[in-house]
Amino acid sequence: MERTLAILKPDCVKANLIGKVIDRILDANFKIIAMKMITLTPQTAGAFYAVHQQRPFYYDLVDFMSSGSCVPLVLEKEHAVANFRNLIGATDPAEAAKGTIRKEFASNKQRNIVHGSDSVENAAIEISFFFSAQELVSLSR
Repeated sequence: MERTLAILKPDCVKANLIGKVIDRILDANFKIIAMKMITLTPQTAGAFYAVHQQRPFYYDLVDFMSSGSCVPLVLEKEHAVANFRNLIGATDPAEAAKGTIRKEFASNKQRNIVHGSDSVENAAIEISFFFSAQELVSLSR
């Protein structure tokens, strides 16, 4: 079983889409093994997205991610990273495939409803950023 991190971003929370997005995740047979609602500070958002610090969108991303509450989740499934990235679609909803979460709910490339880990290695790092080992509840036992 593989794990990935999802974050329902502030635009998702503000638009009251948490339930609809979680339904899509569950309908795709992911198991939610950890979830919480938090509000990132600019410092915390900056630390999480530090890998993008040299990119032109970094400060806008940090501002956006600290603009309201978000919901990080740990998802479990075979090939979770790839399967979740397929479920959410391309970063830019205009380029996302029909039926994906971003195509259906996102408004633009920056306000794209959801974050998904891009590799198994990054998933482990990202999960540990938001959750302790004690907060992870394995449902596959």
